Amino acid sequence: MENELTPSYSISLARGHILAVEDSLVQAKMLQYFFDNNNINAKIFSNAFDAYESAVDNPPILVISDIVMPGMDGYEFCLKLKNNSKLASIPVILLTALHDPLDIVKGLQAGADNFITKPYDEKYLLSRIHYLLANNDMRRSGAGDMVIEIVFQGQKYQINSDKKQILNLLLSVYEAAIIRNNELIAAKHQLEEMNSNLKTANEQLDAFARTVSHDLRSPLTGIVGFTELTLDDFGDELSEDVKSNLQWVLKSAYKMSELIVDLLNYSRSSRAEIIMETLNLSQMAHEVIEEIQARLPENKFTFNIFKDLRVIGDPALMRVVLNNLIGNAVKYSGKVEHPEVTFGTSVVYGQKAFFVKDNGTGFDMAKAGKMFEPFVRLHTNQEFPGTGVGLSTVKNICVRHKGDIWFESKPGMGATFFFTIGENN
Repeated sequence: MENELTPSYSISLARGHILAVEDSLVQAKMLQYFFDNNNINAKIFSNAFDAYESAVDNPPILVISDIVMPGMDGYEFCLKLKNNSKLASIPVILLTALHDPLDIVKGLQAGADNFITKPYDEKYLLSRIHYLLANNDMRRSGAGDMVIEIVFQGQKYQINSDKKQILNLLLSVYEAAIIRNNELIAAKHQLEEMNSNLKTANEQLDAFARTVSHDLRSPLTGIVGFTELTLDDFGDELSEDVKSNLQWVLKSAYKMSELIVDLLNYSRSSRAEIIMETLNLSQMAHEVIEEIQARLPENKFTFNIFKDLRVIGDPALMRVVLNNLIGNAVKYSGKVEHPEVTFGTSVVYGQKAFFVKDNGTGFDMAKAGKMFEPFVRLHTNQEFPGTGVGLSTVKNICVRHKGDIWFESKPGMGATFFFTIGENN
């Protein structure tokens, strides 16, 4: 691709070469491609020491230098050029990320003529070269005749660059800021559009989940109902094999129904709108325990619930947390002689944490690194039935409440699950 250059630019380039310093091989290759593509005679060096020696032996018409380099950085290199009377008039462009406002002061102290931020646009770099070369022949007004003292971030700095040099440098910084601001505005609009699309997708996913739940539950209700009816009405007339098969169908239907509920809770835990209220978790825990005891009347558990445990959170989601944690505690302690479950609070590293503790089978913490990922289980369905979704749901809910969850356990010595809710710490 050929570029049309103004006569002054062409004349300036014809007088000599551009010297570039870039220690990154990738960036150096990009610069070389840029120079070749624009028919610019250039010399590229990987360090400032060799570049300075070359400049002394054969002065360039313009210098482009990276700032962050080993040995001599771009500021030192620029200052070294400006302190050499034979090289002082050569325009210097510094390539930088401009993350620190102090970069501008350092550039002024070094006598740099322009900043160009990385990653740079090739057309913009070409225009800066064009501008500096076209204006470099103009008489400099008072270069080095006057020292300007400035105070920045509580420290004094002395600047002896000429007025035009200072103006060029500050304008290049301002122009870079405008470009970045425009990029941020474009990114903001793009993010708003993505958020809108995400909201729509979530609404569609919620509608899909509700539909799937209804469509799956309806046939499951029929399967469970007719299987139970068959076993109740005709159980005495059926062979043991047939009864065993029907009981297997019933068990599988219950398992699928449980999985549907858990998946819906997991889906809602990530996206459902949170309505914050002051909740009495002690009362909520007693309600959860009553439901569990109604399902398992033969089990003799000891439940210890701390009094008046209050929290600011979403009532529906916090109910899911207690259902899962207390339900797990009951399940995994159901085989011990005297099962006991405790729900309370403690202070952990100065932070209030709720906990659910049991004296059940426990687990090896070294094997529990992925405990809160969906479908990860440490026990088989034959040992303890479950879907492996409950704890990941609890994790989502805690995080959405600006809290967290963790555990402590040993095999055969029970387990304790701690969780925090951010608004209550």
